[in-house]
Amino acid sequence: MSTGNGEQHTFRTFQLRNLEDTPGFDRLSDHQKMVTRVVGSVLPFKTNNYVCEQLINWDKVPDDPMFQLTFPQEGMLDPRHFTQIADLIRAEVPAAELKAAAREIQLGLNPHPAGQVEMNAGYLEEEVVQGVQHKYRETVLFFPTQGQTCHAYCTYCFRWPQFVQLDDLKFASKEIDRLVAYLKLNPTVSDVLFTGGDPMIMRTELIRRYVEPLMAEDLEINTIRFGTKAPAYWPYKFTEGDEADDLLRLFEEIVASGRHLAIMAHYSHPVELATDASREALRRIIETGAVVRCQAPLIRHVNDSARAWADMISTEVALGAVPYYMFVERDTGAKRYFEVPLVEAYQIYTDAYKQVSGLARTWRGPSMSATPGKVLVDAVTEIGGEKVIALKFVQARDPDWVNRLFFAAYDEKASWLDELRPAFGEEKFFWTDELNNMKTDTPQRVQLITTRAA
Repeated sequence: MSTGNGEQHTFRTFQLRNLEDTPGFDRLSDHQKMVTRVVGSVLPFKTNNYVCEQLINWDKVPDDPMFQLTFPQEGMLDPRHFTQIADLIRAEVPAAELKAAAREIQLGLNPHPAGQVEMNAGYLEEEVVQGVQHKYRETVLFFPTQGQTCHAYCTYCFRWPQFVQLDDLKFASKEIDRLVAYLKLNPTVSDVLFTGGDPMIMRTELIRRYVEPLMAEDLEINTIRFGTKAPAYWPYKFTEGDEADDLLRLFEEIVASGRHLAIMAHYSHPVELATDASREALRRIIETGAVVRCQAPLIRHVNDSARAWADMISTEVALGAVPYYMFVERDTGAKRYFEVPLVEAYQIYTDAYKQVSGLARTWRGPSMSATPGKVLVDAVTEIGGEKVIALKFVQARDPDWVNRLFFAAYDEKASWLDELRPAFGEEKFFWTDELNNMKTDTPQRVQLITTRAA
């Protein structure tokens, strides 16, 4: 492993409390400044000096994609909610009154979609294991308490409740011992994904405390994953000083143990891969033996063009990373501002897919992380004279559903699974009854489904 360079960048974050100090903020119109305060009072806002100084093109604001990705936009709130919060701010009401109004709006934005609270919990001795989600048989998600923030927040983020102090809706745990006990009871689990927030916000010594118990000989964990935006939003985490060296050394130890280390990097736009710092971060991570797999949702105003995706995917391959997923914006938070209809999403994906080499075609999409599983829009076609949307599961709550095609009636406005209806006059999709049983059955039954032997 090469040593990080001697230069040290100081990490500075900017939120509503120090908004005026944000690099570039003085270039915004008075209206846009007000938009930031209004929307940032309801949905989380945090940026940092690297994002503002290296990624945003302030000459193109408000249309600049990185500005759209990191700064609140008026369309993220329903107009009546925007007016309500703006009026309260102008009236300089007490903070508690403003917070109460924001909380009422937040609770109406589907804070935890796709059955995360009700159906994804892991159980140990009939008690919920805090910070664990177990939706698919082979993979457990773990939310370390100290990793439940990010270097900067994406405006589209589907885990926004983690960052607005909705404590009863927050996934987090320090209990690595409970996670290990859960894994021992569920031997079909081969992958543990550290997520958040962003686990790479933690110092290496903390990351090590969570990771080392998973490398014990009596656990059959083959893959350790980290879901992170750090290579895009704070690449110096991997390039500068002793802390970066310690982190990369831990990566090397994981790989040397015989386990697969996957860095699930979230890149949303080609500009995030264009800086020297981001490229050096990727080089150093890959040098450890880790595999960087790249994923992002398709986001209106940010990357809703085939050209943006083709450029991004091709650059990822050129830098040694593996394109992985194009996701569909989830049905939560500011979805109505960022969503792209499924038919349009499929066309953008297809047009981009045509433009990249075979090595880039490891990339799958558009994929919805919906309640029954990861549902891929596989085609828009015509069968028996009826125009349909062909779908299939690439992951599912019941493994028997995986890779099984099913068809929805063509709908050019639908942007999520629950907006589709079955094709060919069928009353329901093949998985509907079993999913409904899972929703009403005991937690133990859901766990049996996810841990059922292949």
